[in-house]
Amino acid sequence: MANSKTVLLLCGDYMEDYEVMVPFQALQAYGVSVHAVCPGKKSGDSCPTAVHDFCGHQTYSELRGHNFTLNATFDEIEPGKYDGLVIPGGRAPEYLAMNASVLGLVKGFSSSGKPIASICHGQLILAAADTVNGRKCTAYQTVGPALIAAGAKWVEPKTPEVCVVDGNLITAATYEGHPEFIQQFVNALGGKITGANKRILFLCGDYMEDYEVKVPFQSVQALGCQVDAVCPGKKAGERCPTAIHDFEGDQTYSEKPGHNFTLTASFDGIDAASYDALVIPGGRAPEYLALNEQVLAIVKEFMSSGKPVASICHGQQILAAAGVLKGKKCTAYPAVKLNVVLGGATWLEPDPIHRCFTDGNLVTGAAWPGHPEFVSQLMALLGIQVSFF
Repeated sequence: MANSKTVLLLCGDYMEDYEVMVPFQALQAYGVSVHAVCPGKKSGDSCPTAVHDFCGHQTYSELRGHNFTLNATFDEIEPGKYDGLVIPGGRAPEYLAMNASVLGLVKGFSSSGKPIASICHGQLILAAADTVNGRKCTAYQTVGPALIAAGAKWVEPKTPEVCVVDGNLITAATYEGHPEFIQQFVNALGGKITGANKRILFLCGDYMEDYEVKVPFQSVQALGCQVDAVCPGKKAGERCPTAIHDFEGDQTYSEKPGHNFTLTASFDGIDAASYDALVIPGGRAPEYLALNEQVLAIVKEFMSSGKPVASICHGQQILAAAGVLKGKKCTAYPAVKLNVVLGGATWLEPDPIHRCFTDGNLVTGAAWPGHPEFVSQLMALLGIQVSFF
């Protein structure tokens, strides 16, 4: 993968959790450098995020999300050095749309013709920067009146997955549209995806880690892979609650409720042989999935066939229980070291925590900060490449 593009990610407090982390880590996995900045903050500072979900009420619910760490300083950026701009949604755009420096930045990208990808409520910033007049544009439904007033050619988001492209402007309604949203942005950056005609199975469970399912799931979808997510005892269309595990200065990670993840296939009758790879998210789900004989049989089938298996964080509890780690080199969240060693593997220290390792057909990672390496190494095993021209 070429690392020839650099993009800017415009952040703010209480931006939507998925809408910042999924594009941030997916683009990095594809070889793109991503600089995340927030007005008034420096590299290393963090922004709290918000979990917006659809729970059957008149509008979305909101919970506290992860803390997102910035990797660049807003006051030090040189906009001309970036190839594109990404604007997450959530509540941050409401106040970022009042910031003159932010509006000047967006106007500069718009006038230069460089790609701008904005999602959900992020389009409030586009409207305030006068960059949507005469342009086809979608957004979360409640943002429609502001966009219409700003002169946009409003496209009604009849489903949460709607994504609209008009020249250099890419807009999407919600994070459910990330696969097309990210793919269109990669295309606008001059990217070419090859080798992505793959089928990938995700092994899910209640209270798997929020990022550890959604980020890799949508990252490989954006590449054009067919991805199915299953959970024992559940059918396509049913949901798994997720857990947000974060590092907030305590002796271990904290846990908060995450989004509800919608399964795309039914567990019963799944034909594991029809898939090219298996992904196992972490979180608390692996503790009980490791007791399920059908789950263990699926893992054994993938490993014995030599097909890629990518497991992260506590997911390695399942690998250990399946007896497939003997003779393998493996990392995991540090607290899972006991399972890995007792499973017969050679322990690889995850230092720093984003380290991921490949041993034969097995990719293992320690925690969600390692998603760029995790997804990139899975792509390498599958023969998927993203090249930029």
